[in-house]
Parts: sequence; C-alpha cells; structure tokens
Amino acid sequence: MSTDTHAEHAPSLPSHTVGAIKKFVAEHGGSASAVIQPVGLGGVRITLVGADGVLGDQVVEDLATANAVVASFDTVTVSEWDRTITSIVTPRKGHFQQMAGWVARQTRFPKARNER
Repeated sequence: MSTDTHAEHAPSLPSHTVGAIKKFVAEHGGSASAVIQPVGLGGVRITLVGADGVLGDQVVEDLATANAVVASFDTVTVSEWDRTITSIVTPRKGHFQQMAGWVARQTRFPKARNER
C-alpha cells in the first residue's frame, strides 16, 4: 500500500515564456535577476533585470509556474526590489512611452478637475 496519497507534480513550463526568457538573457548580458510578483487575477509577473540593467517581463498563470520557470534557468536568480536591483535598472529607450500608452502620444492635456 502506498503512503503517498498526494502526489505532487511540477507545473508545466509555458514554452513561449521559457523561450522569451532565454532570448532576454542572451540579449542582456547572459544573466538576469527575477522578481516574482502576484498581480491578482491576471496571474504572476516575472520581472527580469538583465545584467545590463534592462527590464523585461513575462506573466504566467500562478506562483508555482513562475517559480518553476525561474528555477529552470541556471543564469536567472530570484531577487527582490532592493537597493542592489533598483540601482542597476536602466529602462531601454522608449520604455516610458510604451508604459504610458496613449498618454505618451498626447500633445494637449485637459485641465485637472481642481483647476477651473
């Protein structure tokens, strides 16, 4: 009789996420730090900081998958947003405009509600 009633199995690694991280690491210095951040119903964000400081990210379904993806790389280490990581972050050209979305393309902004 087996005593293992709760067989644990590793989550499957999303091939597109693994491929994207592999490409990111190769393009940004050969290593990266990963900050794993739950983002609610959207899943879990793996924010990557390359050796050159460039940011990248991938979103996976759950925390177990995020940890398994990061653990599958010898050149990616789990980190936190601490002084060491934040001091090397260097957003790539155009990153701010991409993050701002439609606001970045505006030439005229409406007045604030409290400025009448």
